[in-house]
Amino acid sequence: MLQDQQGREFHYLRLSITDVCNFKCNYCLPNGYEKPKAQAETCALQLSEIQSIVQAFAQLGTKKVRITGGEPSIRKDLPDIISLCKNTPGIESVAVTTNGYNLKQRVSDWVDAGLDRLNVSIDSFDPKMFAAITGHDRLDEILNGISYAQTLGLKSIKINTVLMRQFNYNDLQAYLDWLKNKPVTLRLIELMQTGDNFEFFKDNHVSGLPIKKHLLQTGWTRVLRSQTAGPAQEFQHSEFKGRIGLIMPYDNDFCSSCNRLRISSHGNLHLCLFGEHGIPLRQWCEPENIETLVDKIRCYVTQKEASHLLHDGFTGSTKHLSMLGG
Repeated sequence: MLQDQQGREFHYLRLSITDVCNFKCNYCLPNGYEKPKAQAETCALQLSEIQSIVQAFAQLGTKKVRITGGEPSIRKDLPDIISLCKNTPGIESVAVTTNGYNLKQRVSDWVDAGLDRLNVSIDSFDPKMFAAITGHDRLDEILNGISYAQTLGLKSIKINTVLMRQFNYNDLQAYLDWLKNKPVTLRLIELMQTGDNFEFFKDNHVSGLPIKKHLLQTGWTRVLRSQTAGPAQEFQHSEFKGRIGLIMPYDNDFCSSCNRLRISSHGNLHLCLFGEHGIPLRQWCEPENIETLVDKIRCYVTQKEASHLLHDGFTGSTKHLSMLGG
């Protein structure tokens, strides 16, 4: 079992398969994706390399793999990646986080490949506001894709919404109305500072604590976290089919329950989303080097710090969230 010096165990891998994204979200890539010059000659992980990484983590006790980007659906071999993760001994759950682009056309292939969980980013249920945030007028199309995913039997569907003071912070009632009869989980995520968004962060960051207080005062109760659950504090209500999750990285105890590690699309191990750098693993991502890869990962995890330093304005090497999928 992977364990760091704080005694935290890691059952959950967030696997980025591309840093490319086709949206222009104002808090992440307001000017669209631009390939970093340092990566000009470096391609994303190949299928065989991904297989080695997932096998190594599975041997170390990982039970859940979340496939992220950038936007993972940009890769045409996403169904193959889902399938290899699902068929790796030890992996119990495979998830995808997506912006929902062409979701209705693609999600059946993902489900057929073995997808268990789907997270879709929707930062507003108002079409005009959604377009202002993302640069795409596709809200209805994405919502239709989610509805179609439900008809395919996909039971674990979550909506990711980044809270922003000047855009959607006052829309809680609209979210609650939508959840009344929708068996999905809405996750409200505090805006995080990255290397490229300091001014935007300063103008738009708001704490999720007032929302948590409101939920508890209006009959919502806390749901116990499972071993492989993400960082959200999740709440349920007897009168709602849907649930609400709050992700509050600026909460003092946020890092104490960390159970996840990250692999970048270029094969670097990131011990924290806001760490100083990634640790290259690609040189050991061949079938004959699996045991070496296992040993390297086990060794590097002991270097994980007790906490990020977001409270001090330190964002590490994360210039924007598309680099590692959040």
